[in-house]
Amino acid sequence: MMVVAMLAVVASMAALALRDGNASKLEEEAARLAALLEGARAHSRTQGSEVRWQARAAEGDQPSGFVFTGLSEKTQMPKNWLDARTQGQVVGAPLLRLGPEPFIGAQRVLLRLEDRQLLLATDGMGPFTVVLEPEPGKLLQP
Repeated sequence: MMVVAMLAVVASMAALALRDGNASKLEEEAARLAALLEGARAHSRTQGSEVRWQARAAEGDQPSGFVFTGLSEKTQMPKNWLDARTQGQVVGAPLLRLGPEPFIGAQRVLLRLEDRQLLLATDGMGPFTVVLEPEPGKLLQP
C-alpha cells in the first residue's frame, strides 16, 4: 500500500514538472518583447522623439513579426518572433507609442501561440509585464 502511494506521489510530481512547450515559448516571447519595448522606450526618451511598435501579420512567405519605427538608423532592433507561429496584436489601438514622455499611457499587447496567449501591459509609468495568463481554450477577445 505504501509503495502504491509513493508511486502516485511521484507520478503526480512528474506530471507537474512537464511543461507545455507552447506555454514556455510564449513566456520567452513575452519576456523578450517586454525587454525590447523597454529598450525602445528608453531610447525614445534619450533621443527625444516618439518610437512606435506595431505587430506585423504573416504575408506570403514572410513570417509574422513586428516593427519599431522612429529609432535612429544606428539602432537595429529585431523584426521577427523567436517562434514563427507567434502572433501579436495591440489591444485597443493600431500600435504602441513608447515615448518620449515619461508617462506613455496604459497600453496592452496580446501575444498568441496556437492555443496559448499572454497579455503584456503597462500602466504608462511602469514597465511592460505579463498581466494575464488565461487558461488554455479560453481565448481573450482583443
